Amino acid sequence: MNQTLNISSGPHVRDRWTTRFIMYIVCLALLPTAVIGVIVNGMQALLIILVSIGSAVGTEALFDLLAKKPATWKDGSAIVTGLMLALTLSPNTPVWLPAIGSVFAILVVKCLFGGLGKNFVNPALAARCFLLISFPSSMTVYKLVDGVSGATPIAELAQGKAVNITSMFLGTAPGVIGGSVIAIIAGGLILWAMDIIHGQIWISVLVGFTVFIGLFGGQGFDPKFLAAHLCGGGVMLGAFFMATDYVTSPVSRLGQTVYGLFIGILGAMFRCFGTAADSFSYSIIIANLFVPLIDRFVISKPYAFRKRAIEIQRGIDKPPLFKRIPRPVIVLTAIALLAGLALSGVYMLTKDSIEQQMAEKKMQAYRTVLSGAETFEKIEAVSAYENQVYGTKFGRVFINEAVVGKDGEGKLAGYAISVTSSKGYDGNVTISVGLTEAGKITSVSFTELHETPGKGMLAADDAFIGQFNGRKAESFKLLKDGGSQTDDEIDGVSGATVTSKAVVNAVNAAMDFYYNVMGGGRNE
Repeated sequence: MNQTLNISSGPHVRDRWTTRFIMYIVCLALLPTAVIGVIVNGMQALLIILVSIGSAVGTEALFDLLAKKPATWKDGSAIVTGLMLALTLSPNTPVWLPAIGSVFAILVVKCLFGGLGKNFVNPALAARCFLLISFPSSMTVYKLVDGVSGATPIAELAQGKAVNITSMFLGTAPGVIGGSVIAIIAGGLILWAMDIIHGQIWISVLVGFTVFIGLFGGQGFDPKFLAAHLCGGGVMLGAFFMATDYVTSPVSRLGQTVYGLFIGILGAMFRCFGTAADSFSYSIIIANLFVPLIDRFVISKPYAFRKRAIEIQRGIDKPPLFKRIPRPVIVLTAIALLAGLALSGVYMLTKDSIEQQMAEKKMQAYRTVLSGAETFEKIEAVSAYENQVYGTKFGRVFINEAVVGKDGEGKLAGYAISVTSSKGYDGNVTISVGLTEAGKITSVSFTELHETPGKGMLAADDAFIGQFNGRKAESFKLLKDGGSQTDDEIDGVSGATVTSKAVVNAVNAAMDFYYNVMGGGRNE
């Protein structure tokens, strides 16, 4: 009998499943989602998928050729990257966007870092975040099935509206191509049953997300509310297919649980308190960056491990914490502290001038909406609502200040109310609303607007904001498709429904505050 031993370096674990086999199984698991996306959204969705996959495979093949490396594009990982990226895009996305995204994912995130197994973040998600930052207007155009422009269910949920959970679950709601939750769950459970993905990750992602939404989402643990959040915003696709990526997830089971909880809580935090409802991608990308630290510090102890006994036997003491922290972490922390101190110093130096500029901007807005006023006096009724969301019908709206304007002779010129809506597309929208004693709007002026150029910024044009001038109503209604006929109807800005809604909600909150808190509008 041959007694020769085969000696090799670790690891010694062997598996019959190759990388190529696993990648093609993942593709098959994503196939139902892609098919439903094409059926619901038409041939444009199919074109986006093909362009995305073709660009990913072509980029890796070209890189292998130029770098004289083995043909790694044949292992199927580029196909998975291209397909995942396509499924996170809107069916109304221009076809050149998935091409750019796939090139970025494969070339920059994967190949330039050493190829498969060397990338530090998920390539498909990195490409999606890159496209969201670089081309926000093109990446956030969604349409309903009949071609009418509309917001995604998660965007409507963030505005306090009811959503159709069934359509979200089936994948027929407006949104991304890979929006079919039932198909995603089916594919994910197949991968889990085959032990290709780890249950510690996707289960902890969903648990962390659900618990945080229930605690801080504003509606408690209402099943319909939680189901709507879970079915939208890429949560399921991220939990089953993105977070479970072998390369960018921890090794140990305990580390995977910590990693999954981190993603779920961070994603829910962005959903509850962030300005962009669809921000789950960022939570996974951020968690990917923490994986090396998780693998270093979150380690499961072996069976019968006696740490103190080993230390005594070896005659060694536990090294100081400072020496156990990786040097790059120390360097990055020091840089962050220095940057924070520098920014704090700059802020302290410019704080007074910034506050003065803001005060002057606010006064200029008051003079704009109350042209006959020369002096303004604060109304103390606002102090009771300071830093509190006003009402329940206007989303996250805050009443900042209310003033009474008087002319040069001390006579009443009107009232001005400063209102902020935190539900603008790119952040806060702050306006000043001028009102006559009878409650008729004189005009509306912006003091803060940071929306998308050519879309949301059109809200500042007189064609939109001028519609409020001279009108009086208990509340205004926003018409997305135009065609207003009565004084309480406002035509929205085409392609900027979120911004238009934020402005209308802010004006309605100002009117409600004037009528019900200040007691105005009773004199005709």
